[in-house]
Amino acid sequence: MNIYDYEIPSDGELFETLYRNSQTAIVRIVSSETPEEKLYIQEEDEWVCLLEGEALLEIDGKKLEMKRGDTLLIPALTPHRVLKTAEGTLWLAVHCQSDSSKTMKTENRQNRKRKNETSRPSQ
Repeated sequence: MNIYDYEIPSDGELFETLYRNSQTAIVRIVSSETPEEKLYIQEEDEWVCLLEGEALLEIDGKKLEMKRGDTLLIPALTPHRVLKTAEGTLWLAVHCQSDSSKTMKTENRQNRKRKNETSRPSQ
């Protein structure tokens, strides 16, 4: 596979998962010049690298311009959206479980375990 071998969608963005395991996903994203202005609030951290093109993002209410070669870490639960892209903008995104989501899952498991232990009838 060649990361630069792709077709440009007529509108929106094209997402292709290149690799996934239980804690990480690597995704190639190809943008048209009219991306959907969807608000993302993801439970995992996202690191992106803009390989080709340029983009205007909104991260937690602030606008950020990106150009070829720029990278960005978007922490879990940070509201973000793509406002504008050049046709054929190419991204590489790495989604990984954040430390905060690991902590929350561990705390939830511990709380469930305590609740189950206290709700058992005594023998």
